Amino acid sequence: MSPAEQATDRIYTRPPHFSVHLRAGRRLRLAGGAAADYAALLLVDGRLRWRAARAGNEATTAAVEGAAATSKASGGAVKGRAMSAVSPESGELAAGGALLAAPGDELNAAGGGAHAEYVLVRLSPVFVADCAARAGLSRTEMVVSFRAREVRGDERLARLARDLADELREEAAGQGLVVSALVEQALVHLLRRYANLRRSAHLELSRAGLVDRRIRLAVELMHAHLNRDLSLEEIAAAAYLSPFHFARLFKKLTGATPHAYLASLRAARAQQLLAETDLPVTEVGARVGYMSSSHFARAFRQATGISPRAYRKALVRG
Repeated sequence: MSPAEQATDRIYTRPPHFSVHLRAGRRLRLAGGAAADYAALLLVDGRLRWRAARAGNEATTAAVEGAAATSKASGGAVKGRAMSAVSPESGELAAGGALLAAPGDELNAAGGGAHAEYVLVRLSPVFVADCAARAGLSRTEMVVSFRAREVRGDERLARLARDLADELREEAAGQGLVVSALVEQALVHLLRRYANLRRSAHLELSRAGLVDRRIRLAVELMHAHLNRDLSLEEIAAAAYLSPFHFARLFKKLTGATPHAYLASLRAARAQQLLAETDLPVTEVGARVGYMSSSHFARAFRQATGISPRAYRKALVRG
């Protein structure tokens, strides 16, 4: 990428709840596999081509089935909010629009040669569930999924995106308070207008967050041992299942493979260490299970779009 095309990054993070990444430049790209968090890409300026793969987990299945039922009840014409639940999983996003992803979804976007600017908000499932409960929209044992992949024509959401971008560009007193308030406003707005809320008898709060009890011990093992290699056999054993049955159940519940989920946990922990400590990048990589600095840099870039050093340099302290 030439200097003229170099992206500008500004990042605010409040581990373990959320992160906000402002990115501006030419030929922007967002590429990532299935993640453990929710994500909202808010396009402030320009256009982006996007492609997404929806997780095949239980929450998503319920959302799609609900949209299909609405369609059938209305004589086959899906109207209003239900329409976006069955929209194509690719398209072009214009300024003011947004893309939404639930845990396990894959989301990729790329701009052309023209300038573009977006705000990427990543939200932990525990933070989403807690915010929904505090807003009186659900209880903490509810599963949240999005009816919409692409959002268009939502001026309130577009205004919140512009406000977030403006706040990140200028480091001023109280920045952390303002960004946090804007993130919660945006989240409540998304929950009100675009979320499906479904009760799950299997969800419970653990030290690893909000987890389905059928895989709770395996997820806790991942969280506790991010610094070393974990084989599928060892992870499955924590759930008292064979590797084959565990891998199928895990993908069904989360939308991601066990090792893709583990990679997303490592990336999130690395971001936290880069933000909260002065540890050398190589030490950060080692603490999240990467003995090779080049392997760590490659995995981190795949998860965030930038290198670990660029990520640390882009951080705003609020």
